Amino acid sequence: MSATRYRRFLKLCEEWPRDESKRGRDLGTFLRQKVAHAFREGENTQLADPEKCDQMYESLARINSNMYKEKFPRAKDTSFTGVTVEECRMLLSTEKMQQMDEEKKGLWKTLMERFSSKPEENPEKPPEKEK
Repeated sequence: MSATRYRRFLKLCEEWPRDESKRGRDLGTFLRQKVAHAFREGENTQLADPEKCDQMYESLARINSNMYKEKFPRAKDTSFTGVTVEECRMLLSTEKMQQMDEEKKGLWKTLMERFSSKPEENPEKPPEKEK
């Protein structure tokens, strides 16, 4: 029975789309890694909880078939911010995330330089009090 489950998950992994703009961060890649980890021995893997495995498969299959998107259609393809699907996809791409990380580093370095206390080259000694 484990062999059947394994084949079903493999088929689901083949059908699940990969988002190339999110290299290494997309759900398709994550799913493939989890299936490979769960079925380390392939068809010979002994599952501790077959019912949970079946439930997980059914849930993922429903998401992959867009069941909920069809059951609960949206009036508009925007979020509450007004950002479209394409704009969201662009903002979450790996290249854009790396660019934003670089900008953050630049701002952080600027702030550190501005607010760091630099030691003075010839600090003045306070006048000593006479006793």
